[in-house]
Amino acid sequence: MKHIVMLLLVITFSASAQSDMEKAEQHFKAQRWEQAKVLFEKCLKTSPNNNYVLECLGDIAGHQKNWDEAIKYYGQLKTLQNGNANYWYKYGGAMGMKAKSVNKFKALGLIDDVEAAFLKAAQLDPKHIDSRWALVMLYLELPGILGGSETKAQKYATELMALSKVDGYLSKGYIDEYFKRYAKAEVHYIKAHEIGNSKTTYQKLYTLYSIKLKNTEKARKLKEAFEGKES
Repeated sequence: MKHIVMLLLVITFSASAQSDMEKAEQHFKAQRWEQAKVLFEKCLKTSPNNNYVLECLGDIAGHQKNWDEAIKYYGQLKTLQNGNANYWYKYGGAMGMKAKSVNKFKALGLIDDVEAAFLKAAQLDPKHIDSRWALVMLYLELPGILGGSETKAQKYATELMALSKVDGYLSKGYIDEYFKRYAKAEVHYIKAHEIGNSKTTYQKLYTLYSIKLKNTEKARKLKEAFEGKES
């Protein structure tokens, strides 16, 4: 009888844990971050090294702009799974966002870790697109004295070109736009849009026309063509 009672307790506990996970996932998918967080934290108590739960909690913290908490969870993940490029990328991203949210003196102490995390992700996965995009943006935004360099940014844009023509042209255009080389940026964005023909490629080209070049005629024609394609 005692064994039967224990078995029923184990089954009930397992069902409860499963229910918490399912509910947490439902809240997460519906972007009910606080409700999902409470349930995922409950799941973490019974499974402290659960990669999925840790990642979800890190993602929730990111959505809530709680960068210290996001860093904590992604930091645990990269320690548990040191060879996972995406965990390193997310860790670097959270560190980067924290650097943008604090004063310049504190940000200086984070930059090396941000760069190292993105480089690690790119090294671990030669096909990891997001980490290469992050490095393009990082090297453009960093002052030269801190390691910023168009040459470095172009290196990762070239790597993106080898992985995805759309991302390659978008990143090349992004670099040209950053340096106000708008004619060159237009050429790259047009090529990206011809290949991808997506909302992302359309928006980059449309923004360049309407805001940077202030060419309302090109913006209008692009919009009509794209909306005509969607209808």
